[in-house]
Amino acid sequence: MIKNLTNQTIALAGLSQAIQSVSNLAKTGTTDADDLEACISSLLKINADDVPDVYGGLDKLRSGFKLLERQMGPSDSVDTELARYGAALVYLEGRYRRMDGMQKAIRSGLERATAQAAHFGITHENVMASIADIYQNNISKINPRIMVMGDPVHLENPVVANKIRALLLAGIRSAWLWQQCGGSKFSFLLNRRKIREEARRLLQMLS
Repeated sequence: MIKNLTNQTIALAGLSQAIQSVSNLAKTGTTDADDLEACISSLLKINADDVPDVYGGLDKLRSGFKLLERQMGPSDSVDTELARYGAALVYLEGRYRRMDGMQKAIRSGLERATAQAAHFGITHENVMASIADIYQNNISKINPRIMVMGDPVHLENPVVANKIRALLLAGIRSAWLWQQCGGSKFSFLLNRRKIREEARRLLQMLS
């Protein structure tokens, strides 16, 4: 993947959309179906032509761009809970990147999930359960584990919990992509204003 600010911003929008969907599910039991599908698609897209193609096109990341622009703004516009989720996923991705055995296990699991998705559809419950198992059997073993806050009624619902775990894995996929495109903690801190402006520019392209 080409290392530039645009691709980094797209990957961060993917991460933002995943954590927003996690929060929605944890608190309300539901989230936008198109947002969910774009995030899960990023896990199953093995041979993408470019960064937008990972998500099925820039238009699939409208929610992510909107949240990213807001999160990169003044401190009073930042959702600290979502920022915590994002930082945790970036940290976990950094740990996971050094675990070759886990990477192989996850790739193998996602290949099986891709075959399921071809039969049932990307967001079918069976596919969500398979991806959730991949997260549970691999990423959940890395400390510290992410603590998702929400309504226990929804968090204890197996269907909702599977979607949340699948989205957390999708968030790690986006964090990996961000790093592949040249993203780093230092560049993130240094380029917050530029990232916000790029997110706004990409959003305007879609309007």
